[in-house]
Amino acid sequence: MGESTPVRPRAAGRHRGAPWGETVAKVNKKVFVFLGVDDGSYPMGVTVKLTDETAHAHALSCPGAEPAGYGLGRSGWVSIPLEPAGAPSAELLCDWVEESYRTIAPKRLTAELDAR
Repeated sequence: MGESTPVRPRAAGRHRGAPWGETVAKVNKKVFVFLGVDDGSYPMGVTVKLTDETAHAHALSCPGAEPAGYGLGRSGWVSIPLEPAGAPSAELLCDWVEESYRTIAPKRLTAELDAR
């Protein structure tokens, strides 16, 4: 995924990385969104941690969405494909990425985000 990914740049402490060959966004060395691989070997999608039950259920209702692999789904992580018809809007993806950030980030950084 390119620079048009829905990671809000105003999130304090955010930076990108590529562990396991997958592009991610991190806060304080902890991943808050998986953005997939750039080589086209997997369908385009995002994986976010959604602890709000309504947001989690909504994300899982998207075509092809599923609990994230490697046991992450048990902790609220959801993999959402972006290619099929019915994929969530960019605005909704931004909301989910922000919720994931707020779930992972230290309270000090979420307070900074709220103060902006």
